[in-house]
Amino acid sequence: MAQRGRQLLSEYRELAIVAVAAAVGLTVQRPLVWVVHHQGIDIFLVILVFFTALTIEPRTLRDLPAAWRRLSVALLAGITVLPALSWSVAHLVSAGHLRDGVSAIGLAPCEIASIATTAMAGGDVALAGGLLLGSTVLTVVLAGPILAAEASGTALDPWHILVNLLCIVAVPLAVGVTVRGTLRPPPHLIEAASTISTLSVAALVALVASEVHFARSYLSVLLAVVVFVVVSAGVGLLIGRGGTRRARGALLLTLSMRDFAIAAGLATAAFGADAAAPLGLYGIAVLLWGTGVAGFMRGRNPA
Repeated sequence: MAQRGRQLLSEYRELAIVAVAAAVGLTVQRPLVWVVHHQGIDIFLVILVFFTALTIEPRTLRDLPAAWRRLSVALLAGITVLPALSWSVAHLVSAGHLRDGVSAIGLAPCEIASIATTAMAGGDVALAGGLLLGSTVLTVVLAGPILAAEASGTALDPWHILVNLLCIVAVPLAVGVTVRGTLRPPPHLIEAASTISTLSVAALVALVASEVHFARSYLSVLLAVVVFVVVSAGVGLLIGRGGTRRARGALLLTLSMRDFAIAAGLATAAFGADAAAPLGLYGIAVLLWGTGVAGFMRGRNPA
C-alpha cells in the first residue's frame, strides 16, 4: 500500500504541489492578498509564460501546417463559443464580483499547463502548442473589446487590457520560444525551466486562492465551473471527432483547460481585484481535471 502511494505521488507530483499551494492560499491569506494587490499575479504570470515557452520544442511550430483545419476551428470556437459559454454559466451565480470573475474564464487562452497534460496523455503536443500560441494572440487582440461590451457601464479601458496582455503574455512567450530556438539550451536547463513553471503555477494558485472566501455563494460558483468544464470538454470532443487519438487528446485538454491566471488578470483589469476570487476555485478544479483526464487517457493507451 505504501509503495503504491509513493508511486501515485511520483506520477502526480504536480497535482500534489498544486493541492498544497491551494491549501496555503486558503489558510494564509493576508500576506498573499498583499502580494496580489502589488502585481503579484502579473509577475508570476510572466515567469510562468517565459519558462514554459522554453520547454516548447521548435518542431512544434514546424508541424502545425498539417493540422491547420482543426487548429482553425478550435481557435474560432475558443474565442466565440467559450466566451459565450462562460458568460452564460456566470448567470448561475448571483450578480456581483463572483459572477464577473466567472464570466472572464472563456476569454482566457488555453491553459499553459495543457501542453504538459497533453504530453502526459500521449496527445499531439504540436497541436496543443499551436492552440496555446494562437489562442493567446486572439486573447491579446479581442479580449479587451469583448470585455468592454460585457462590462458596459464600468470604467474599462480595452487598450489597457491589450497592453497588459502584450507585456505579461505575448512578449515573454515570444522571447522564450526565440531563446529555445536560437540558443538551444541543454536538457538540464529545459528540465529546470519545467520545474520553475510548475512552481510558478503553484504560486499563482496560492495567490488566486487567497482571494477566495468561502461562503454559501461559492456553491453556485462551483456549479458554474463544473458546467463550464464539462461543456467545453464536449466542444473539444466534437471538434476532435474523426481525428487521430493524439489530436483528440490535444483538443480535449486544450479546449477544456483555460488559463485561470490570465482569466484572473482579465477579471481584475475589467472588474477590480475582487473579481479574481472565483478564478482560484476554477484553477484548482481545472488542474485536477486536466491531470485526471491525462492519467485516464494514458492508462487506456499506454503505448
